[in-house]
Amino acid sequence: MRVVIVTESFPPEVNGVAHSVLRTAEHLVRRGHQPLVVTPAPARGAQCPPETFGSPGAGEIPVVRIPSMPLPGYPQVRIALPSRQLAAAVARHRPDLVHLASPFVLGARGMQVAARLGVPAVAVYQTDLAGYAHAYRAGRGLGEAAAWRRIRAVHRAAARTLAPSTPAAQDLTAHGVPRVQLWPRGVDSARFHPRHRDEALHRALAPGGEVLVGYVGRLAPEKRVDLLAAASALPGVRVVVVGDGPSAPGLKASMPGAVFLGRRTGDELARCFATLDVFVHTGPLETFCQTIQEAMASGVPVIGPAAGGPLDLVGHHRTGLLVPPRDGAAVARAVAELAADPARRAAYGQAGRAEVTARTWEAVGDLLLRHYAEVLAEHRGVPVAAVGAMVGPVGAGAPVGTVGAGVEGATAEGALSEGALSEELPA
Repeated sequence: MRVVIVTESFPPEVNGVAHSVLRTAEHLVRRGHQPLVVTPAPARGAQCPPETFGSPGAGEIPVVRIPSMPLPGYPQVRIALPSRQLAAAVARHRPDLVHLASPFVLGARGMQVAARLGVPAVAVYQTDLAGYAHAYRAGRGLGEAAAWRRIRAVHRAAARTLAPSTPAAQDLTAHGVPRVQLWPRGVDSARFHPRHRDEALHRALAPGGEVLVGYVGRLAPEKRVDLLAAASALPGVRVVVVGDGPSAPGLKASMPGAVFLGRRTGDELARCFATLDVFVHTGPLETFCQTIQEAMASGVPVIGPAAGGPLDLVGHHRTGLLVPPRDGAAVARAVAELAADPARRAAYGQAGRAEVTARTWEAVGDLLLRHYAEVLAEHRGVPVAAVGAMVGPVGAGAPVGTVGAGVEGATAEGALSEGALSEELPA
């Protein structure tokens, strides 16, 4: 099967979209398929192969990088410029299916290309762009309502929309997006493992024996890392922040007692996770929250907002604690509660680890292939078994079901025409 993955982000960028796309492309290669990734080009000077990604042993992934510009106010994010390269790359690859990862700018253009070529598209919802528009107080019409209009335009044109969590799926359905189904994310529970806990690192970060409370992720307004300020002032607690971004200077000023480690990746990141005593995620706009899964795999109890993806991931009073979103005092109370109870921390950590070990990227990748098979069968008007040879073995995952009662009835007239899509999505 030939698949074009059009994504708004890809390595060397470090974020949830880039990571899940890489894992998806790797899984397609392992299953004998032929993916092509199309993504905005990184900033000049970034270390990345221009035409392939991956190692020869794991299979190389061809990548087409579209000229891009930095997002104003957040230069780490790249926005693809209008280019004929996208249409040419898709047509040249002759895909059976187009996979749109967190489509908004480049993904919207990818949807137009797929529609023009008569190729079915699967749109993967990963970023709460409407929430981001609010967090950044976007002007010139790009507010929450405008963001939802754009999201609807892309996803209504797709044969299927895949949401990473139940709350994200419900949000999409409530805003008029049809054909929504669940597709969660995997976690590497071999890399993220309690055995990587480093007591020497713990002593270096918390020399007074403090309970080490950590955040891992981008330092940006929508992540609300400022909500850790009250927790960082608690006696016997040391806050450590792993990541970088535009909010870093302000956060360092507001939390002088916290340790800021900057960006960490690979085995070094796994060691940081496992060395924490408590993991806290503060962002209220997560459609999933991969770092919570990575903390759970590392055997670390978690505290997260009772909103979005964390609602699916955190078992309240079982694997961690859920707190009201955007409430720094509630975060501090939860941190104090776990800091005072080592036995409870250990129990939550063990339960969290047990919960995520089966969520492998292989199992999640095979579930995606089942979605592909259903979309291709529907597009061709044949039984799913008829496309089985093309998709190949996909394992025995959970049943693929539509989220929310009456979603199929909410499809209205189905996918938008290319013309309607073009009207809503200016190039």
